[in-house]
Amino acid sequence: MFRTATCGELRLTDANKTVTLAGWVQKVRNLGSMVFIDLRDRYGITQITVDEHAADAVRETAGRLGREYVIQVTGTVTERSAKNSKIPTGEIEIVAADMQILNTSEVPPFTIEEQSDGGDDLRMRYRYLDLRRAPLQRAMMLRHRLAQEVRNYLDAQGFMEIETPYLIKSTPEGARDFVVPSRMNPGEFYALPQSPQTFKQLLMVSGYDRYFQIVRCFRDEDLRADRQPEFTQVDCEMAFVEREDVLTVFEGMMRTMFDKTLGVKFAEARFPRMTWHEAMEKYGSDKPDVRFGMTFNDLTGLVKGHDFAVFDGAEYVGAICAPGCASYTRKQLDGLTEFVKRPQVGAKGLVYVRREADGSYKSSVDKFYSQEELAKWGSACGMQAGDLLLILAGAKKQTLAALCALRLEMGDRLGLRPHDTFAPLWVVDFPLLEWDDETQRYYAMHHPFTSPKAEDMDKFFSTDIKVLGDVRAEAYDFVVNGVEVGGGSIRIHDGRVQSRMFEVLGFTPEEAQAQFGFLLGAFKYGAPPHGGIAFGFDRMCSLFGGSDSIRDFIAFPKNNSGRDMMIDAPSALAQAQLDELGIGIVEAAE
Repeated sequence: MFRTATCGELRLTDANKTVTLAGWVQKVRNLGSMVFIDLRDRYGITQITVDEHAADAVRETAGRLGREYVIQVTGTVTERSAKNSKIPTGEIEIVAADMQILNTSEVPPFTIEEQSDGGDDLRMRYRYLDLRRAPLQRAMMLRHRLAQEVRNYLDAQGFMEIETPYLIKSTPEGARDFVVPSRMNPGEFYALPQSPQTFKQLLMVSGYDRYFQIVRCFRDEDLRADRQPEFTQVDCEMAFVEREDVLTVFEGMMRTMFDKTLGVKFAEARFPRMTWHEAMEKYGSDKPDVRFGMTFNDLTGLVKGHDFAVFDGAEYVGAICAPGCASYTRKQLDGLTEFVKRPQVGAKGLVYVRREADGSYKSSVDKFYSQEELAKWGSACGMQAGDLLLILAGAKKQTLAALCALRLEMGDRLGLRPHDTFAPLWVVDFPLLEWDDETQRYYAMHHPFTSPKAEDMDKFFSTDIKVLGDVRAEAYDFVVNGVEVGGGSIRIHDGRVQSRMFEVLGFTPEEAQAQFGFLLGAFKYGAPPHGGIAFGFDRMCSLFGGSDSIRDFIAFPKNNSGRDMMIDAPSALAQAQLDELGIGIVEAAE
């Protein structure tokens, strides 16, 4: 056995024990007569001391050590004279009696410390070294704990963990598929699943009324901090349920996750519900951060008719009230104006109104609006002395999105979005369909298997194409702190309704049969009412870990170009492999 204890477990109660540790050299401090070595494994750090009484062989070995050498040390646990309160083992040290170098190491390309000096690309290239760092180890441990708690909770609720295929059929809805050529079926391709959606519905038809799996999914889409081409979902489905049944079970799961991993309990008997329409009107987002106020105020009817062209020509004029910010300087206001004019936000400008300490108003549009008019705005927005009104105008959809970005920016600037405060809610009653002006057709807002609400079924079957935009879905998202952690819906289980959905989405009966004939066929054999949800497990980990990026919670992530910097993938295939698969490479058009 290479070790009798780990580098994180020994305490003062272990004094005088003879132990053997093994791990990596974090740091060596050679003081001549004394050598101090910080020995690290994934459990922690223990100080090793080589004093003047140590055997010559031990002193000689200690003199040859470098960072990241792998060593084995046997010695006696002793109380430290200079204790280190920053680490759990800081009251003890090991006085070395024997030391062996198990492997040497080149000098690592960056420091393997709490804070590293390596940039993202460098650390991703040497990910196996980055994973030795304590922040990454904590992230991996949190991911493991969350996975275990998910399994424990769902098992106790009667769910079965069932695997579904990775090599499936490509479908036209949603993001782009990753495709896999089939050697045994020349000219044909598998797709990697964007989710196990149709398979979990088939499991409901098969009678497995409570299914889950923690499953890898794949989407070929543009990446950002909270996206990866391969990601993990907690995928779940239930039969013989209505919406509230699903929300109750999985609200219970999330309460358990927060309690077991973070010790966070919520006072509410149930998490708030908010309709999609309310979320968009008040927050400009279907995943609102409700930890703070500054909800939107529609000023459109109050501001028109005063010869201010920006407002008179706008479809929508909206404002947020930033409490206590009337003291913002011109430089700060100019900075906010530049922020909203960034291409990612898309506003053309920013109007502000201050309410001074004496109750008077000062605005960037003073020459168009009187004190009385500005007071009406302030009253409509609940403005108090010392507050600042920030106003955007334009097309409604784009202005709501820009106001959302501005609200979140102000929340960050005012310290209203701490990582250790959580505000969960359910967003419900999404539109079933989205109209696209470019293609002049409807698309499913979630996916083609989401059920319309029963009370909107007449509209769903209407021949009036405009009415279809008013149909609501039995869909729901679980949102925490402005992050969509999970989403799902009650599914269509009636073949007639499913066929109508394909018709609305522009499928011919032949196309629907070719793509989804297996599902439509299954619905002919007694499909039960069913619904489910999928949680983004990587996002859940980053949320619980207090990070805005999911990468640190994935052992081997890709960069923003979808490339694995460590193994240099994707890569070209040998011509012999391409020939065997019947694939030719065509140069992309300039």
